[in-house]
Amino acid sequence: MIDLWIPITVAAAFSQNLRSALQKHLKSRLSTGGATYVRFFYAAPLAVIYALALHGIAGLPAPMPGLAFAIYGLIGGVAQIAATALLVSLFSFRNFAVGTTYSKTETVQAALFGLVILGDTLTTGAIIGILISLAGVMAISMARQERGFASLLTSITEKSALIGIASGAVFGISAVSYRAAALSLGGEGFLMQAAFTLACVTLVQTALMTVYLAIREPAQLGAALRNWKIAGLVGVSGVLGSACWFTAMTIQNVAYVRALGQIELVFTFAASYIFFKERLNLAEFLGILAVVAGIVVLLIGR
Repeated sequence: MIDLWIPITVAAAFSQNLRSALQKHLKSRLSTGGATYVRFFYAAPLAVIYALALHGIAGLPAPMPGLAFAIYGLIGGVAQIAATALLVSLFSFRNFAVGTTYSKTETVQAALFGLVILGDTLTTGAIIGILISLAGVMAISMARQERGFASLLTSITEKSALIGIASGAVFGISAVSYRAAALSLGGEGFLMQAAFTLACVTLVQTALMTVYLAIREPAQLGAALRNWKIAGLVGVSGVLGSACWFTAMTIQNVAYVRALGQIELVFTFAASYIFFKERLNLAEFLGILAVVAGIVVLLIGR
């Protein structure tokens, strides 16, 4: 029997892929801050409705959050915003691809944070699978760069590389914090814990982003409302993906979930080939094979 977290993670990756495509389309109408904001603004009410439905319709008991939930939830929400900002800042660098590639170390860093914060351990097989997938992701990221992997080795001390590593670290902290927040709620099952955590975190992120835009880019608040059709789809796909991520990370070790979630790259390239007739080069093809192989090793060896 397939563990429940596996199809949930695949669904999360697919939804995230869809949300990213919609956000790229929206980027022509909104700033980076505005395109990021709609992800939270339109998702927040849906996340709240989801949690209320689980309580009111499905009859799942409402959690009683404590101080640990508040601390971990706040850390996770702020860390996710900060990590996204670091990732976006990379595009201002000439060698942004190097930094973006180093940000992919999130899975490995999440494994370390999970061990330190929650005591989540990994099997040897899972570690090997994660490293194989990481190599595949890095190969894909550097496939169209002239110097390829050589630029990774020579640029590790450059600012863009350090920002990429920091972004991966903060993304890892965010994911582990979300798992810690959900687990701190206790109780049986996992659906309500994940949904409650998602609703609370998304509301806080919406509030923080609203204040930020009101101060720095007030015109984007109105633009986010005017583009409600596409922005609303971003919110729907975003909350579906987040609900699946939170649920999977409540059930299973974050490192396992994030490693399996790299299957999103397979969806991305499949969509590019089917809809845009874009062909893979050899490095990208080998990278995809490595990602898939790593996932298989992870699932067998966990």
